[in-house]
Amino acid sequence: MAEAPRTATAPRWTTAARIAALGVFLPEERRTTAETEARLAAENPRLSLPKGLIERLTGVREVHLRPEGWQTSDLAVAAARRALAESPGPIDLLVFGSASQDLIEPATAHIVAAKLGIRAAVMDVKNACNSLLQGMQVAEALIATGQARRALVVSGEQPSHAVRWRLDSSAQFLRSFPGYTMSDGGAAVILEASDEPGIGVIGSRFSAHSEYWDVGTLPTGGSVNPHAVGGSYFDMDGRALERAFARVGLGIFHDTLAGLGVHPDDLDFVAVHQVALPMHRRIVELLGVDEARTEQTIAAHGNLASVSLPVQLHRAVQGGRVRPGGLVALVGLAGGISLGVTVLRW
Repeated sequence: MAEAPRTATAPRWTTAARIAALGVFLPEERRTTAETEARLAAENPRLSLPKGLIERLTGVREVHLRPEGWQTSDLAVAAARRALAESPGPIDLLVFGSASQDLIEPATAHIVAAKLGIRAAVMDVKNACNSLLQGMQVAEALIATGQARRALVVSGEQPSHAVRWRLDSSAQFLRSFPGYTMSDGGAAVILEASDEPGIGVIGSRFSAHSEYWDVGTLPTGGSVNPHAVGGSYFDMDGRALERAFARVGLGIFHDTLAGLGVHPDDLDFVAVHQVALPMHRRIVELLGVDEARTEQTIAAHGNLASVSLPVQLHRAVQGGRVRPGGLVALVGLAGGISLGVTVLRW
């Protein structure tokens, strides 16, 4: 019998950290799905690629593209400046949590700190689309133990560089499919010690099912393929990934809420990582939450990777759907595969 996946953070009611500010940056330049398919057709005249397939399967209409010459750190910095303008003050910890990075070394957090002019302890946290959520987990834990007071957790996602335009076959098109729906963007969260009991992060739970690590990869830059032989492109079996998540299930969400004595109906807002519109609707149904308490972003903004959750939360706050005292859940789903749930009182 396989060993049950270990859970990283036990839920608790004692709050250590609260979100003091959110900042997001979505580039103005966009590429429509129709433009994506037109380029694929032009660059692969020998292949018969079904027209309209990408939007039919995913619901994605367009994606964001970074400004010319920008790096992942620039996207993170743009979002961080907005968060810092909302909540100015000293930062003693900077965590860069992203599936993307500027370089293998040094940590991209150093580059972000230098561009912001911040002197603080820094680190990178990487776990695919859960990177920023788990960056928040690390920052909250360090605040809880008194090792930090105010942490800036940032992400810059730049998956546009990993889109495969030249294809050998229709099969390769399907394995490269995720890249055509992914967006560039930046997000920033300022976490600070919570001086008001019950306000802030009240519980988190994370799990991993690492036997599925090879279902989806971006296989370059490490010891397996250090010099990017064959390029640096997404390679994913989408159906296998969907089957893997179906096997794993979303029990972690219900377990987290049960441990906190919270019912799904108690939640004012639920942010869920989104990779495709049909899948998002199925996940919301499985979570047992009212879809009206979620924010659908996948159609207009594509898959924003680890930037997805803060963008949804930021929109809900700006729209008045999350108010002081409201309960919020952040639900992360990532390749690898891993899941994460963070519950906070705003």
